[in-house]
Amino acid sequence: MLNSDQAEPLYIQLQKAVKTAIHNGTFTQGSRIPTETELSEMYNVSRITVRKAIAELVHEGYLTKRQGKGTFVNIPKIGRKIEHVISFTAACKSNGLSSHSVVTKREIVEADEEIAHQLQLSPGEKVLFIQRKRYADDRPLMLENNFYPYERFAFLMHEQLEGSVYELLRQKYSIDPNQPGETILQIALADENQAKLLETAIGQALFYMHTIIYDQHGSPVHVGKQYIIGDRYQFSI
Repeated sequence: MLNSDQAEPLYIQLQKAVKTAIHNGTFTQGSRIPTETELSEMYNVSRITVRKAIAELVHEGYLTKRQGKGTFVNIPKIGRKIEHVISFTAACKSNGLSSHSVVTKREIVEADEEIAHQLQLSPGEKVLFIQRKRYADDRPLMLENNFYPYERFAFLMHEQLEGSVYELLRQKYSIDPNQPGETILQIALADENQAKLLETAIGQALFYMHTIIYDQHGSPVHVGKQYIIGDRYQFSI
């Protein structure tokens, strides 16, 4: 129950109470929260107080109002700085989410001119293509498409890749993917295959991120072509 005798305004107390209810699962992600009237009765405050608290929570991104349907708990977005080399696993962890991956493709292919140039190879040389479906809190979030120089990274054909490849490379092979090259970020719409793998609708807005990652010696580790569900991820500069 809120306390009107405290110096802290009631609407701020209510904001904190609703945040707590979200974090402990009382108000679950994607669900509709009680109406203004119901919240007013639950916390014994005026509807004006409720309205102000809800407005602040909407502004902070915890809630979304849908015309004629009510107010809903947002599914949290994973945030990361675009210029940092940070694994998906680490990004999830820093945002309080669990993560895991499922390998959907692992095959040896020939490098086209673009991939060969970026990996400092000759066109037609072997590269290892690994596609993984990446989950945050058991929800598909990213379709990861990485191209590795095969001669150097052939061992990845036989590794378990459910977690962070970067941590695997650092801990087991003394390869530190710590230098980002040019990164291109665009908006794309999910095609039929991407929608199926990401368990979303065809035409869903996706981030498309094309990047090159180098190791501690400046050698290319991989070219990445990642598709990320747009409404669950945010980049900052």
